[in-house]
Amino acid sequence: MNFVNLEEFELVEPVPELKNPCAISMLKPWIDVGKVGTLVLDMLEKKLNASELGRLKNPGNYYDFTRYRPRTTLVEGTRVLTIPNSVIYYAQEVESQQDYLFLHLREPHAMGAKFTDAVVALLLHFKIKEYCRIGGMYDSVPHTRPVMITGTVNEIRSKLVKDILSSRKNTYQGPTSIVNLVTEAMEKSDIDTVSLMAHLPQYVQLEEDHMGAARIMEVLCNIYGFPKVFADYKRGERQYNEIDRAITGNDEVRNFITQLESYYDRILVNSDEIDQKLSFSPQVEKFLLEMGNRLEGPGNAEDEM
Repeated sequence: MNFVNLEEFELVEPVPELKNPCAISMLKPWIDVGKVGTLVLDMLEKKLNASELGRLKNPGNYYDFTRYRPRTTLVEGTRVLTIPNSVIYYAQEVESQQDYLFLHLREPHAMGAKFTDAVVALLLHFKIKEYCRIGGMYDSVPHTRPVMITGTVNEIRSKLVKDILSSRKNTYQGPTSIVNLVTEAMEKSDIDTVSLMAHLPQYVQLEEDHMGAARIMEVLCNIYGFPKVFADYKRGERQYNEIDRAITGNDEVRNFITQLESYYDRILVNSDEIDQKLSFSPQVEKFLLEMGNRLEGPGNAEDEM
């Protein structure tokens, strides 16, 4: 296999000629709770028969491998070592002839500005027409309501997702990611940007939240015209039904969820009340505080293997 270098990325030859692709990106682990971003991109790549475009040629410049651990697996009796990296795939949606880039980005531990410059250079090289970020974060929301999706879209896109995308404003303040510089660079280059965030129940913390992934996928189907069947809710419904069974008979937990339901319903019905603080019972406040102390920012920022 032959490669060609583009800034810090190593691209697989022959490098495809893409026509004004849309880029859909996720960032691991910062805003990939429930592996929502990973699940969505994996599904799109499978459905669209995507191929690898490239990856960082020297990932050790950016990642601490005592924090992102390399993995060893046996493949037909041969031991294979996989090095953590940021990997880019490309595909074309046959019916619309629209090209796509799918970016599986990892939060850098070092040289963050150089990392973002390399991502920006790659996106500009392929002359993308839109940059979309997807992900998931924990929030004080119940699993008994539709997964809330917040974000930013342009006026045209907003009409396509008006019944799915919440009007709730992003009021988060605190630690964030250096990779946000990519979005800023796209905006400065007059490239449309989209941001979609799934708000997942923080008292559940599923390793893979398929309900959140399906909800993000539904929004993407509306925006980009992917077949509606891509948004498969079956596995997510089974997961959330299991949660219902697990809390049956637990009055304290049910009361807690009832309060979350009240908060959720008030947010959707009257967006003017979004920024007002909801008063929970002292027990629930203590629980949410303890949960909050386990999380850093919008997602679980603990490093992954």
